[in-house]
Amino acid sequence: MILYLRLFWEFFKVGLFSIGGGMATIPFLTELGERTGWFTSGQLADMIAISESTPGPMGVNTATYVGFTTGGIPGGVVATLGLVCPSIIIILIIAKFLQRFRQSKVVDGVFYGLRAASVALITAALLQVAEIALISTGAEGIPVGVNWVAMILAVAIFILIQYTPLKKLHPICFIALSAVVGVVLQM
Repeated sequence: MILYLRLFWEFFKVGLFSIGGGMATIPFLTELGERTGWFTSGQLADMIAISESTPGPMGVNTATYVGFTTGGIPGGVVATLGLVCPSIIIILIIAKFLQRFRQSKVVDGVFYGLRAASVALITAALLQVAEIALISTGAEGIPVGVNWVAMILAVAIFILIQYTPLKKLHPICFIALSAVVGVVLQM
């Protein structure tokens, strides 16, 4: 029972402060994994990759995965509820009062500040994921060099996304291509 309460509380805090969506949860999830030992940074990178390539919001998928691996099916449900409850509560409160204060300069200022906070959190997530994916680490997570295969793959996909006919391809095509390259290179 204590585990489920802790799962709910920990993911409630992640959901409360990760403004900006799934990618904004990554800095909080990194800290959560380090503090609780529920998952490593490598496992987090795998969870992000799986969550991004499966239907549903990344934060919810990750919370469900961590909850499930930590506390089974009830853990997955509890962690997911913990993550989404703050959003539900905040949206209900905002919906109640927003119409009355929508023309307020204070409300506009709050939304302006939240946009900046979202950009900062997503940028932090980008840098953390890039470090995990592109920097090779040795013993105890000490950086030892660049993962050139991952770097070349990232640059190649970036270039392919810029090419006009390929720009129309669904992102899952690029994810599938990356998965195939990863399997081939790991054999």
